[in-house]
Amino acid sequence: MVFQIAGSSSKVMIDPVRLAVLGQDLDPCTAMAGQVGSQVKMRVGECWLVASVRAMTLDQASQSIIADIDFLGEGEEEKLTGRIHRFRRGVTRYPTPGTDIFPVSGSDMQQIYAADDRANVEIGTVYPTNDTRAALYVDSMLGKHFALLGSTGTGKSTSAALILHRICDLSPQGHIVMIDPHGEYGAAFASNGAVFDINNLALPYWLMNFEEHCEVFVTSSGSERTVDCDILAKCLLAARSKNRLAEQIGRLTVDSPIPYLLSDLTNILQNEMGKLDKGTNSLPYMRLKTKIDEIKADPRYSFMFSGMLVADTMQAFIAKIFRLPSDGKPISIIDVSAMPSDITSTVVSVLSRLVFDYAIWARDEPQRPILLVCEEAHRYIPNSTTGAGQAVRKILERIAKEGRKYGVSLGLITQRPSDLAEGVLSQCGTIISMRLNNDRDQAFVKAAMPEGARGFLDSIPALRNREAIICGEGVAVPIRVALDNLEEHRRPASGDPSFTELWRQSGGEEAILDRTITRWRNQGR
Repeated sequence: MVFQIAGSSSKVMIDPVRLAVLGQDLDPCTAMAGQVGSQVKMRVGECWLVASVRAMTLDQASQSIIADIDFLGEGEEEKLTGRIHRFRRGVTRYPTPGTDIFPVSGSDMQQIYAADDRANVEIGTVYPTNDTRAALYVDSMLGKHFALLGSTGTGKSTSAALILHRICDLSPQGHIVMIDPHGEYGAAFASNGAVFDINNLALPYWLMNFEEHCEVFVTSSGSERTVDCDILAKCLLAARSKNRLAEQIGRLTVDSPIPYLLSDLTNILQNEMGKLDKGTNSLPYMRLKTKIDEIKADPRYSFMFSGMLVADTMQAFIAKIFRLPSDGKPISIIDVSAMPSDITSTVVSVLSRLVFDYAIWARDEPQRPILLVCEEAHRYIPNSTTGAGQAVRKILERIAKEGRKYGVSLGLITQRPSDLAEGVLSQCGTIISMRLNNDRDQAFVKAAMPEGARGFLDSIPALRNREAIICGEGVAVPIRVALDNLEEHRRPASGDPSFTELWRQSGGEEAILDRTITRWRNQGR
C-alpha cells in the first residue's frame, strides 16, 4: 500500500510474502511486480495510476519492503475487465496514504504502450513483456531532436541503422543526411540510400563561408592569425567579385556562396603582397599563398579543392546531398573516413551549415524538413570552446537550439555524452540510452533526462546489449526496450572481429599487403 506521497515520487509498502507469490506467476509482467524496474498500479476514483519501482529497501521493524516509485501516468478503468485503457502521461489526482497497490499485467502493458494514431515506427519489445511492441512517434522525435547514446560494443550502430531504416520505410520520400566517420553505414543503406565519399562527393570549396576558409587556409595563431584572416577576407571578396554572378547580386559578402578560382585568389594575394602601401610585411601573404598552393597540389584534397569544381553546381550539389527528390533513396551517407583528419570537421561544418541555410532561405517554399544525423557527435560538438573545429561546433549548436523552427532535425549518436558541449544534450527532446559504463557519462545523461524517468535511468549500467531506455517526446511514457534484430544486409559494417578465429587463418598475406599499400598510397582513389 501507499504510505508516503511526495509529488512525482512516493513510497509504498510491499508484503514480501505476497511478492514471493507473484514471482511464481506465468505472466512475466506480474512475476516482475514489485521488483526494481517493474510497474505497479493503484486505483484513484475511476482511474488507475501507473508508477515504476525505482528503489527497494527492507524495513527491519515491520519486515516489509519499502519501495520508491515514480508516477508515469494514468488510465481509465475498463468496466468489464478492470484493466487499464486510454492511458495518458501525467497525473491528475494523487493517491492518499493507505491506497492499495496491484501488479501491472501483460494486458495492462499492451494498453499502456499501445501506439496511438500518430505516425510511428516499431523498434522492439517493451521489457519485461514478450509481445508488447515499443513504438517511436516519428514527428515528435524528429521535431525536437533526438540523441542515441551507448558505450562501445552495446549495439549502438546497429540500433541507429534500425531506427533510420524504419523511418525510411515509413517515409520513402524523406530527406536524411548522415555523417559517417568510420565508413560503417554505406553497406547498411546500399539499397535505399545514396553513399558519398572522397570519390564522388565533389564538394565545391567555394561553398565554404569565411570562418571555414580561415580554418583551412590560416595556419598561424594569436595576433598573427587576426592579421592573416583580415588579409584573407579582403582577397577572398575580390576573388568572388570576379565571377559574373557577383554582378547579379546587390551586395556581395565574403560569405556569399559565389564560385571563384583558387588561382584568382593566389594571384590577388601575390598582387597585394607587391603593393608598397600594404599595412604589414609580406610574411602573412606568403603564409596564405603557400597553404593554398599546398592544398591545390595535394591529391588528398581533390574531392573538394579540384580545378573541376569551379562551375556553379550549387543547385545540383544540394539536390544530390539532400535527396531532392529522393527517388526512393531518402538517406545520404557522407563517408568522411578517408578524408584527411585536418579537414574533416570543415567538411562536416559546410554540410551542416548548408542544411541550416537551405532551411532558412526555403521558408517561403513548400517545406521539405531535413534530418541531420551525426555519428560520433562528441568529435564535432566538443565541450571545449578553444582549438580547431569551432565552426562545426557553432553550427551544430545553432541547429540544436533553433533548427526545429525551420524544419531541421538533429540526431546525435555518441559514446561519450559527457564530452558533448554543455546544453546540447538537453536540447534533444528524445533520449535513447543504451548501456553506459562510465560514471561521468551516466551522471550527464541523468541530468538531461526528465525527473519521471529516474527509475529507468538507474538501470542504464545493467542494460544488456541491444537494450535501451527511451524517454522524452518520442514515446508515450519512458520505456525499456529490447530492440529488434536487423536483417543481415541492413546492418552496418561495425561488427567486432573474432581474434581467435581469424588468427587461425593463414595464406595470401603478400596479396593483401600489395592491395592495401596500393590503396594507402592512392588514398582510396
